[in-house]
Amino acid sequence: MEAHAPVLLTEVLEGLNVQPAGRYLDATFGRGGHTAALLARLGPGGTVVALDRDPEAMRAGRARFSGEPRLTLIRGPFGRLTELLAAAGQAAGFDGMLFDLGVSSPQLDNAVRGFSFSHDGPLDMRMDNETGMTAAAWLARAPEHEIATVIREYGEERFAKRIARAIVTARHAEPLTRTAQLAKVVAEAVPAWEPGKHPATRAFQAIRIQVNSELAEIDAALAQCIDLLNPRGRLCVIGFHSLEDGAAKRFMQRQSQEDPVYAGLPQVPPHARPRLRRVGKAVHPQDDEIRRNPRARSAILRIAERLEA
Repeated sequence: MEAHAPVLLTEVLEGLNVQPAGRYLDATFGRGGHTAALLARLGPGGTVVALDRDPEAMRAGRARFSGEPRLTLIRGPFGRLTELLAAAGQAAGFDGMLFDLGVSSPQLDNAVRGFSFSHDGPLDMRMDNETGMTAAAWLARAPEHEIATVIREYGEERFAKRIARAIVTARHAEPLTRTAQLAKVVAEAVPAWEPGKHPATRAFQAIRIQVNSELAEIDAALAQCIDLLNPRGRLCVIGFHSLEDGAAKRFMQRQSQEDPVYAGLPQVPPHARPRLRRVGKAVHPQDDEIRRNPRARSAILRIAERLEA
């Protein structure tokens, strides 16, 4: 398997309807797989702005794309998209925008980042590991009911209460500072789990989402997208679980319909009219991609286009 293979690459490029002189935003740069493919499709007049909150991603990007005049790299969370673009002198007017949500392969594979239950490392889980509260710090102080709520809602874990109780019991005995510690506590608390999945999968996902405020970031970013797109500009969003995909699906549905408050009225004010058109159905990876990159198996791509003003 290619370690950092961009997911649904062909489908994303088709969904973005890439034009040689177009201007595109990769809001989740990672290690630059999608960005590199965009640049390869663009001519001398095309440009890409790429964003990531992970300082390691930015360092890798500057090294990989040094001397590429068509690329602008910006560090920061995509929930502050408009603000970060303005600060970098990048105005609205994109022909396409991509969000490849969730944790990246380099983050998962680096034990020091603390995202994986498969590799022992510090219990960190921050996408920006230079700021904010670590997973260890949150688990050390969060009350049991809060831990249970996070694991149930963000991990969709039916044994959330049992896991939360086990975490609180374990932290009284010794601080939870390592991923292997947490994975063991969760595995011992869960009486049954899905075949082929580690029993800590859902709990790790939930804690990661909590630490990084991921769902709030997604909602904030999507709310800013339409005003940043040109008319007929495309929005592509890849989600890897039902919470990410659900946020994208609801946003595109809502923005592709009239405000129901004005249903049946002869005139609908501009602010209540549809602003997006959904393009096709949800796109899933082909079998050959899943064979090459098993992490792609749960990916779902949704595409929408900004309507003419």
